[in-house]
Amino acid sequence: MASSEHRRTRKRTTIKDVAEHAGVSMSTVSYVLNDSGPVAPDRRTRVLDAVRVLEYSPNESARNLKRRSASRIGMVVPDLTNQFFAMITEGVHQAASARDVLVVLVVPGSSEQSEEAQTRLLRSQRVDGVIYLTSTGSMPEACYELARSGPVVLVDEQIPGIDLPAVVCDSRRGARQVAQHVLDKGHRDVAIIGGPEGLWTAQQRLAGYREALAGAGIDPDTVPVYYGDYQQSSGRDLAQRALAAQTRPTALICANDLMAVGAMEYCREQGLRMPEDVSIVGFDDLPLSSLLTPRLTTVRQPARDMGYRAATVLFDLIENRTPEPMDPLPTTLQDRSSVCTISGSVNE
Repeated sequence: MASSEHRRTRKRTTIKDVAEHAGVSMSTVSYVLNDSGPVAPDRRTRVLDAVRVLEYSPNESARNLKRRSASRIGMVVPDLTNQFFAMITEGVHQAASARDVLVVLVVPGSSEQSEEAQTRLLRSQRVDGVIYLTSTGSMPEACYELARSGPVVLVDEQIPGIDLPAVVCDSRRGARQVAQHVLDKGHRDVAIIGGPEGLWTAQQRLAGYREALAGAGIDPDTVPVYYGDYQQSSGRDLAQRALAAQTRPTALICANDLMAVGAMEYCREQGLRMPEDVSIVGFDDLPLSSLLTPRLTTVRQPARDMGYRAATVLFDLIENRTPEPMDPLPTTLQDRSSVCTISGSVNE
């Protein structure tokens, strides 16, 4: 019992203790432990014997600080039930695993209060840096504090007025492509189910849709826009509103796949045929999009690549390296079967 109590209360062995026991300098011990310098074989043996006898356990936090390398990073994700966010998270985990770096995951939920509390919890974990996905277009105060003490990288969103590196896709170009596809099929009575007004991605996609409309000779201000929250339920509710208009649109342009799924759900409940009565397009290319009936025409974002690149940028910043230039990642139109051709279209 006394021996056990002694082990619990004795002072932690330090690198100085190891050096004294082995009869070498502390720098020699450091060379051996970090394999960072030449050491004579007999001295190396003495150091390793001292480490074993004294049960010395290196302080990983101190070692990583000296090396300027990451041992753990944090990641804030609004909602892991969203497949797009989950795929970004997979990319981060893949990059971190390749470096033996732990990812501390925080999933705050939808409320601002929860986001603030969860981010403060993350701050208490003493992570080396943070990858941040915002669902509100802003960052809680606790995350500003994180940014003051270590690098923070945004992914999928940019926050106006905040000078932080961000890994994003070319949402504007992708939106322009998918809207042009709908217009090329002959649709002129369309409605847009957009994302949250305050989010950069939603603004970029709306700008892309408007560019395609203007290019087709349609005044963008005459096209109704219904702002949702990127959730399936809002897609359903907004499809109901859009299709109740005096002039019913022949196509719904949805700013993400989840809202497109909600819109399809409502159309199915109303007995509307898709795409014959209503054509629908999305954005993201979630795995479920190709499994729907009809298969959803959408825009593919390389979500896993976004997560992997965000982690790579974060590691560069932690290690005081300058990240490579971060041009937006490309998007790709996925032409499936959820858009029909209207009589008289250029592609008929």
